Amino acid sequence: MPKLGINIDHVATLRQARREFDPDPIWAAQICERAGADSIVAHLREDRRHINDKDIQRLKKIVKSRFNLEMSIAPEIVRIVLGIQPTIATLVPERRQEITTEGGLDVVRHFGRIKKTVNALQGKGIMVSLFISPDKRQITKAFETKAESVELHTGLYARAKTPPAIKRELNRLQAAVIYARSLGLTVNAGHGLNYANTKAIVQIPGIEELNIGHAIISQAIFVGLEKAVKDILKLTRNSP
Repeated sequence: MPKLGINIDHVATLRQARREFDPDPIWAAQICERAGADSIVAHLREDRRHINDKDIQRLKKIVKSRFNLEMSIAPEIVRIVLGIQPTIATLVPERRQEITTEGGLDVVRHFGRIKKTVNALQGKGIMVSLFISPDKRQITKAFETKAESVELHTGLYARAKTPPAIKRELNRLQAAVIYARSLGLTVNAGHGLNYANTKAIVQIPGIEELNIGHAIISQAIFVGLEKAVKDILKLTRNSP
């Protein structure tokens, strides 16, 4: 069964609504690890709309599992991540006007810049993952960058409403996993996954880790963060 990475961005989003100190995303990360999370994920966006520089410095010190830092390829962000040296850096697309990451990284179009960033990060001993759509061309170019892994964007699956559309997206994801693994890439997946739609993704063989954030933090409002994490773990680890 796949491992579970928990994105704590939206704890920081709630904190930033008041520009104060609570809730503390670092405390959230510690609770998630105690509840069984395999990694902690955070996105240092260029506009610092939620996670900020101090947060990632603290996360680097306290995360005991694996620290997966999502990042754009903007020079300022690359310099910061090279200094922090998380366990894993996941390169993602980023647009200022978007509410959340809307699609996968276009490795075909930005191959040169992405490969340069991958080389720089790996030179500091940081493992690199590329957040991409489940598309053969993107997977091929991701492999050519020498990144260790890809994270498949599951947004189209999560937004699919009809059984045929859901089946189509699951088949697309499964084909992408098979192809990526045939190239020797580690395959993760995430975006829009929740307590209702994760079970079908777990059934796809070959996915190493699922990264989930918003659904867990939302559920935590009602049941508490520890239980929210344990409930999603039941879906990822005990699914028949």
